[in-house]
Amino acid sequence: MTKGAIIEDFARYVSPGKVTVYRSLGFDFVPGRREGCRIWDLDGSRSFINCRSSGGVFNLGHRPPRVIAALREALGQLDVGDHILMSAARAALAKRLAELTPGDIQYTFFTPGGGEAIDVAIKLARGYSGRPGIISAEKGYHGHTGFALAAGDTAFKHYFEPLAPGFRQVPFGDLEALEQAMDEQTAAVLFETIPATAGIVFPPTDFYPTVRDICDRHGALLMLDEVQAGLGRTGKLWGIDHWGVVPDILVLGKGMSGGIYPLSVVCYREKLDAFFQEHPFIHLSSFGGAELGCVAALAMLDQITEPGFLEHVNQMGKRFADGFQRLKAKYPLLVAGWRQLGLMIGFDLAEESMGPMMTYALGHHGVLAIFADFSRRTMQILPPLIIQPQEVDEVLAAMDGALDMVAEMVAAGMPAPGIP
Repeated sequence: MTKGAIIEDFARYVSPGKVTVYRSLGFDFVPGRREGCRIWDLDGSRSFINCRSSGGVFNLGHRPPRVIAALREALGQLDVGDHILMSAARAALAKRLAELTPGDIQYTFFTPGGGEAIDVAIKLARGYSGRPGIISAEKGYHGHTGFALAAGDTAFKHYFEPLAPGFRQVPFGDLEALEQAMDEQTAAVLFETIPATAGIVFPPTDFYPTVRDICDRHGALLMLDEVQAGLGRTGKLWGIDHWGVVPDILVLGKGMSGGIYPLSVVCYREKLDAFFQEHPFIHLSSFGGAELGCVAALAMLDQITEPGFLEHVNQMGKRFADGFQRLKAKYPLLVAGWRQLGLMIGFDLAEESMGPMMTYALGHHGVLAIFADFSRRTMQILPPLIIQPQEVDEVLAAMDGALDMVAEMVAAGMPAPGIP
């Protein structure tokens, strides 16, 4: 089929709304070949360096050879597996996660996606504690399924109300507001370790140690969503390692797939398993912990824990930071600053309207990146962790060209592109 015919079928049978948006932006891109940090248009006419990485799905780039090789070998003997039975593949992956996750986290529950993983985490917190209350952050995002949606920001859920009761939000980083929100009915506090949709926000240095203390004093659990911040993205294996705190529950997704086979996990401390021991079949997930997915995840973990991998992430992060310094000096009226840990980067522009402009301009310069939902002036720069120095330089050159284009758009009084 031609690319035009595929786009027509996508509009007719998948999402006419999305096609309308893409056409309004002149973005008739259909992914074809993909490899490493780059994806090509189906007709081969152009390519993009992927600095969106689907929020971390492509931490190892597109079609990582090591993961594909492991999966190909496993296809000779494995399939999805029956989720209700015991599994060698699930046992092997859970054991590896127990070795790698912070502190005394021991057990793993498997799901296909991050939203369901958050649902399971909230079920576990409520079932273990016998309390209903869940406190999460304003401008937070945890997925679009039941409890996960209820824990997210109002912007994601107001069309679908009424939702499950027992949820409340506080400003991220506000310890006083958290203390005031806690009560004897609070089962758990749920935060993204580094909220991405809020604009790659880093909390104060004492935030997580104090949150840990507040939870302990009130008998509540601490749950951290590292669907984006985990698995090496910040230059440490886990985002929370920067604060030296051990959560009760750690939720991982996206990058757990190796970019090849959907898989998310809920990792939790030993004491919490008392609830699942009493109710071992309380949450069933037909595709949770698919055995082929476990093989892919183990190959991914082997790669990101190899000597030198995290050092490379931090080196590439520094290369970006040095380039950002030059861009800020060249475009002082456009570039407000940036925040980063490793390759989790929030690049701030001077005005809210500039985020959509920059997203549009970067697309014209061969880079995929998008602004944050709740900080439209913040570009989320999340390249694959395997990005090489010359590719970093290519992204920086594209950002230079895009900023020049944004300056022209501002000077001409053009409105921001209509990107939802």
